[in-house]
Amino acid sequence: MKTIVAFIRPTKEEAVREALHEVPGITGASFSPVRGFGRGRSHEGAEALVGVAPRVRVEVMVNDSTADAVESAIAKAAHTGHRGDGKIYVLPLASARRISTGQTGTEAV
Repeated sequence: MKTIVAFIRPTKEEAVREALHEVPGITGASFSPVRGFGRGRSHEGAEALVGVAPRVRVEVMVNDSTADAVESAIAKAAHTGHRGDGKIYVLPLASARRISTGQTGTEAV
C-alpha cells in the first residue's frame, strides 16, 4: 500500500480531482488548503527564498498496483510547465483500517 501526497496550485484542484475520478481503484482522496514556501529564482537568476504561497495538499491511499497511475494522473492534471507546479511524494503505507467495517490492509484502502 502507498500514500501519495501532492502539493499543487489551487487553480489545478478541480483538474486533479477530475483526473483522480478517472483512475480505476481509487476510493477517495483528501484535499486540504495549505501554505508553504520553496526556493525560487530572483530576477538576476540567483536562488532566493520565495514568500509563502497558497497550495492544495492532496492525499490518496492506494494499493501498490495503482500508485503509478495515480502519480501520473496528478502530474498530468497539475502541470502548467512553470516553476511552482508542485511536488508529488509516494510513501509506504504500513497499515489501514476501515472504522465502519473493521476491514484492514488493502481491503480498507
